[in-house]
Amino acid sequence: MHVLVVDDEGLARQRSMRLIESIDGFDVIGEAANGDAALKAIQTLDPDIVLLDIRMPGEDGLATAKKIAQLSDPPAVVFCTAYNEYAVEAFETLAVGYLLKPVQKDQLAAALDKARKFVKLQRAASTQDSDRSERRRNIAAKTRRGVELVPIEDIYCFIADQKYVTIMHRNGETLIDDTLKELEEEFKGVFVRVHRNALVAIDEIEKLERMPTGQYELKLKTTEYRPVVSRRHVASVRELLSNL
Repeated sequence: MHVLVVDDEGLARQRSMRLIESIDGFDVIGEAANGDAALKAIQTLDPDIVLLDIRMPGEDGLATAKKIAQLSDPPAVVFCTAYNEYAVEAFETLAVGYLLKPVQKDQLAAALDKARKFVKLQRAASTQDSDRSERRRNIAAKTRRGVELVPIEDIYCFIADQKYVTIMHRNGETLIDDTLKELEEEFKGVFVRVHRNALVAIDEIEKLERMPTGQYELKLKTTEYRPVVSRRHVASVRELLSNL
């Protein structure tokens, strides 16, 4: 995988490049000192991954990442910064990693490996609907431990309860501030509404079952949790499953 290193500090770029070159499977294809130079380098060098600083003269890393996300077949972005207060905003740009300086080799290797997997998935899905690249790859949530990043592919469902939404995923449950309506619009075709208070990952659905009480539930593939399907949504869910 080819990596472009973007940082306004020359010493920081050199250190990052040395670390990358010491990790198997990754090569530095170029470097840039600001956002404009990064965008030009992406067009000419076509990197797989961009290691991007946030605070830079001129257009900062967040603005640059948003422009990168608008490119056709954009590279994966991993932020590498000395500041932790931009984490949530950073992941809203579709970034796949956020590293704090001074970055350690094992942390960088893990972030690059995650970016490599993202690139492979992105390429495999290149023939699917064009708006898929506009969706977030992860949901960022503020917790007591800091910012928790939940990959979309690990999520079973979103459950609304009053003003909060709970993500049910492979590693537990996480509260977020997004609304179900926003999530439903963003992940159309990935999650389906089965209840006024619930969205379920389509790929997780094994079958629709009617219980002795007359209530409908979904049996999911990788969790024992069984989302309730409201009667109003039974027909649409049944039709969806018949077309899978």
